[in-house]
Amino acid sequence: MSNVVHLNVPSQRQSQQSRHGALLGVFGRQRRFGDDVFWLKENAELLNILECTRAGVDPAALSVHEPFYAEVEKRLGFFPQYYRFLLSICLDLEALGLPGSKAEALIHWAAREGLADAELSDLQRAEARRLMMRRGVDPLPEDTGLTDRLHAFIDRSDTFALPNKKAAYELTHIVFYLSEYGRCDPGLSARAVTSLEFAGILAYLDQNSDLLSEICVALRYAGHIPSQIWEDWLERETHRFSMIQGPQTTLQDDYHDYFVCNWLMAMSGRDAFVKPVADEPATFHQSEPWDGPLRRMSECMFEMADDRSDDWHRMRPVIEDTLSDTGHDILCEALQSTDKFEAFFAGFARTGLRGVAL
Repeated sequence: MSNVVHLNVPSQRQSQQSRHGALLGVFGRQRRFGDDVFWLKENAELLNILECTRAGVDPAALSVHEPFYAEVEKRLGFFPQYYRFLLSICLDLEALGLPGSKAEALIHWAAREGLADAELSDLQRAEARRLMMRRGVDPLPEDTGLTDRLHAFIDRSDTFALPNKKAAYELTHIVFYLSEYGRCDPGLSARAVTSLEFAGILAYLDQNSDLLSEICVALRYAGHIPSQIWEDWLERETHRFSMIQGPQTTLQDDYHDYFVCNWLMAMSGRDAFVKPVADEPATFHQSEPWDGPLRRMSECMFEMADDRSDDWHRMRPVIEDTLSDTGHDILCEALQSTDKFEAFFAGFARTGLRGVAL
């Protein structure tokens, strides 16, 4: 009986272009299949990051998506509810070098069918418009107020001083769409930049690298350099990810966090997607998260009821006394990361209903 174990481990000298190609293979054919909406989501996200960061991709590596591209019109006709995923993948494949020009015809069809009219939210309408305008088609020509409504939402900084991940992710995606993923100035007001900073403080206090990476990317698309404290922490977190490859892998993983952390690395001039990748199933796992102080800070303020204040200097010793050593250190780093912490805390304290007769 042999004791030799053969490991299918790629060379540490794997080039960046080869790593990108291997990732396309992993997500294109090793994790899920093309009729799975989660396959659409994963591949749309990866292709979008590679396209908007102008990453080097060997056109031959795109062959994994040729079967999808060959039948994309059939999929769009039967699954029109997924048109944003389908158009996004098709557009990015063509932009990355896959031969073909199907995206324009598909966009014209989607516009004639009024698919964007079925969207419930302004965020989805903004994504639909951004996608179709890549081929010069506005699917919502009569909705002249969409951009103004998006700006009104992100200009309300008070929204983003409260823990609300859904609102924070909508904030970042609005900036992505308004900036066309870094291709133009999104025209953010000072209030909108404050919104991003407030959301970033919350994400850092929560040690949420997924959300904070998106916030830092959005700030860069708006022409602002994020806090070095935030980005240095995110660089460390990116290198703490582990990748497990082989048939025993489970798809319940942290792939999205891995994607956006590496997206920020590429956007900020750091090394991105550095882990060597083999041509086999893979999952991505974040290291054990640090104990961020956000939850305990919220609990402390809630427990104080009418005794709480929106004055940070008054509340600081009370809050710090309830935190673990790690939580205290993270709070101190958050304070050093921005000059807007006191303004953030005034909203976070939620003192507005005191004295109101109900």
